Amino acid sequence: MSVLGAWLSPHSATGSTGLRARILLGVVCAGYSVGAAVGWGSPELARFMGDFGLAAAALTAAVSCFLYARVSAGRLRPAWLLFALSSLMAACGNAVWGWYEVVLGVPVPTPSAADAFFLCFAPPAIVGLLVLAKRPVTRAGWVCLALDAWLIGGSLLTLAWSLALAHAAHMAGVQEASVGPAALSLAYPLLDIVLVSMVLALHFRRSGANRSAVNTAIAALALTVLCDAVFTSPLLRSTYHSGQLLDAGWFAGSLLLAYAPWGVRRRAPGTDRPGPPRAMSRPIAGSLAALTPYLAAAVCTLGILCNVVEGRRVDRVVIFTGCTVVLALVVRQGIMLLDNISLTQELAQKENHFRSLVQGSSDVIMIAAPSGTLRYVSPAAAGVYGRDAEDLVGSELSSIIHPDDLGRVVHEVRRFLAAPPHEEPTTRIECRFRSGTGDWLHAESTVNRHQGGLLLNSRDVTERVRLQAQLQHNAEHDPLTDLPNRALFTSRVRQALTGRRAGDSGAAVLFIDLDGFKAVNDTIGHQAGDELLIQAARRLQESVRAGDTAARLGGDEFAALIMGDGTRDQGAREYQVHEIADRLRLTLSQPYRIGPSEVRVAASIGVAFAEPGITPTDLMRNADLAMYRAKAGGKDRVELYAPQMQADVVRRSELATRLRTALREGEFALLHQPVVHLASGSVAAVAAQGRWRSAQGILFTPAEFLRVTGDDDRTAELGRWLLEEAVKQAADRARAGHPVAVSVRLTATRLLDKAPPFGSIEALLTRHGLPSGALMIEVADSDPRVSFDELEQRLVALRRLGVRIALDGFGSGFAAINALRRLPIDVLKLDRNLVEGVVESARLHKITSGLLRIACDLGLQSVADGVDVPEQVLALRAMGCTHGQGMAFSGPLDEYRLRRALVRGQFPVPGVPGPRTVMASGSIPLLTGSHAETPVPPT
Repeated sequence: MSVLGAWLSPHSATGSTGLRARILLGVVCAGYSVGAAVGWGSPELARFMGDFGLAAAALTAAVSCFLYARVSAGRLRPAWLLFALSSLMAACGNAVWGWYEVVLGVPVPTPSAADAFFLCFAPPAIVGLLVLAKRPVTRAGWVCLALDAWLIGGSLLTLAWSLALAHAAHMAGVQEASVGPAALSLAYPLLDIVLVSMVLALHFRRSGANRSAVNTAIAALALTVLCDAVFTSPLLRSTYHSGQLLDAGWFAGSLLLAYAPWGVRRRAPGTDRPGPPRAMSRPIAGSLAALTPYLAAAVCTLGILCNVVEGRRVDRVVIFTGCTVVLALVVRQGIMLLDNISLTQELAQKENHFRSLVQGSSDVIMIAAPSGTLRYVSPAAAGVYGRDAEDLVGSELSSIIHPDDLGRVVHEVRRFLAAPPHEEPTTRIECRFRSGTGDWLHAESTVNRHQGGLLLNSRDVTERVRLQAQLQHNAEHDPLTDLPNRALFTSRVRQALTGRRAGDSGAAVLFIDLDGFKAVNDTIGHQAGDELLIQAARRLQESVRAGDTAARLGGDEFAALIMGDGTRDQGAREYQVHEIADRLRLTLSQPYRIGPSEVRVAASIGVAFAEPGITPTDLMRNADLAMYRAKAGGKDRVELYAPQMQADVVRRSELATRLRTALREGEFALLHQPVVHLASGSVAAVAAQGRWRSAQGILFTPAEFLRVTGDDDRTAELGRWLLEEAVKQAADRARAGHPVAVSVRLTATRLLDKAPPFGSIEALLTRHGLPSGALMIEVADSDPRVSFDELEQRLVALRRLGVRIALDGFGSGFAAINALRRLPIDVLKLDRNLVEGVVESARLHKITSGLLRIACDLGLQSVADGVDVPEQVLALRAMGCTHGQGMAFSGPLDEYRLRRALVRGQFPVPGVPGPRTVMASGSIPLLTGSHAETPVPPT
């Protein structure tokens, strides 16, 4: 941007700079006007300021417009170049005029070079105005533009000719022999008339771009034309001399044109904010544009009347011009009539189009007055709301809105109407509308402003609301039993703990687990299990109170939230909740009718009470711990939470963590307990038993560390280590001259484990070279899910390798007889629970005696586990038991003590002569794996 442009621009620095520029412009123009009014003090200075002062002002305008055209781009750039050329012509004309008057000191001849420059002022300005105008888009628009220009120009020509030009032309023709001066005297007003016509015709067609600059430029040209019109009048032309007050008008017009491109008001970046539209400017401008042809015709008529009133003969120029103006007006009106007909047809088509859209739309369009009265309702209301549109028109909008939603709707509408339209042009409201049947429909409405009222576009969203409610219900309820799921139950517990009665500790959470449900799925199928869960959920829902919550957490686990009754007696409240829980237990334990059969399951229930400051997660965890304590305590019972339960969980978790570390760091040791022949005292086999000596120096038995692991992977890993270590040490003892059999206790699940071949029993026997018959597997009570067919095939395959099979824990469990009937068993191992009471209890004595007779009749050897006192040895031997292990002979021994015992070869037996020094031959491979043995081996 040039220095001149920077000086003229109001945004070159700050807004105050623009204000100073406008003030400076006004001061300069006012100073020139004052100087011209007082004659500048001398005729010489007046002539200088009237000639070269005007030339300087015009040159300033030419330079300013040229520089702005250089730095700007777009469609308006040629217009400013043309304005620069027009101003340059004016500057040259004034400079030539000053050359004659000031430099040469002679009158300006007529015509002269100054006249040529002045005559060249109007054409570039006229073309520049055409560039600024909004271009018509049709051929008819161009014709109307030409007609409007002629209407204005012809009317002005008629009036000017009647008032002055006819007389000027007559006088010029009389006084001068040449037509040059006459033509020159007529050229100035005619060009001014053309320029005024273009200014007026294009004023209402100017482009919207850079509107302030265009308006300022038009005002500058209009001021210049006005001064030219005054100058060309015969009254002033004869008395004019340079430096008069008329020059101030030309001076101000030039400076105003120089200021026009730079002095426009522009918004600073980032401050453009949409505001309310200027509703009155366009209608007024359109009205003036429509009246322009009629005003032109009125001016033309006024010119003719001037001739008639003065009694002069009507000039042929006036007649010809008036006729052409009337003809142009008729043609323009014809074009406007055709255009109006076309617009009317197009409007009718659009109206029919939009009417079809409104009537055929599934949305209901309503227009409400500011008072809330419905002025218009589209016909879609009959299909959507079941009410005719005519019935709704005239009614209050509030009469069809649900009373519960009315306050919210009124608040939203008031807030919407108070907000600025450009910030919030629309809003959405969802409420319930009354249908023709009296039902309430959910409707979603888009609300807009309309002539001070509201325009509502409403649609029925009842099905969507129902679907959302159904989805919400499905997300919060169990799909099988339709009880609240864990998420909703947790939310209800949180509400109970954070509500108005948060300080009431009477609220309790019950965790319920169905004992024996897995057996139902395994025996009669999952469909029967689902039916059982449905019936159990129904019983639970019917058993709780109206304010309580019953839920299904997953699988066969249920829960109940029992709300407090406000009592402060904690003991009474615990008793009451315990009674409710026990009643639930009895209800859920009743037989279930599943098809033709009757199924029974039990219920273990844990109860936890809310405490001040407890979280929902902690409360539900406490109930869960109490439930697991109920299951561990024998099932089918109710257990109240106690803080010790959490301590036990922490202890078991820490122990399980240390156990996993022990497996990695090799902290386990293998001990062996001798199996003694009850008739001779000789060592027939040794039973492998694992021990864990933790880093804290505590020695744990298998019953202790297996009970706390709770990790099947760790249990399996420990079992693999125990088997491999037992086989390895047995092979080492055999090579050292102590070929005694070793027995290892394995579960049926472990036997059927599809472990890698490297860790299988067959691979261990081959890798360590253990002789045939030196390994015995004690099969523990089988899992109900284990197939006896697969287990039988596995045991038969092991027997082919020389592995002997013992049935561990015989006399306990429901599957013992079935296992004895189907599995290839070599040895029966009596459960230690039988052995412990065989002396004191006559009933156990008879049971044990019967079991031993069964073993004898089947040709099986027998081993009594847990023989701790001599009386048990005598009783078992009298019943026919062949072998025993326990503290009556020896506890678990480490490898060193075991080899010393094997060298001794015999343990003292009550009722038998002193021990011999050799081992009894015919030892049997036996295994003991009791998990209730002494935790510390004897020294």
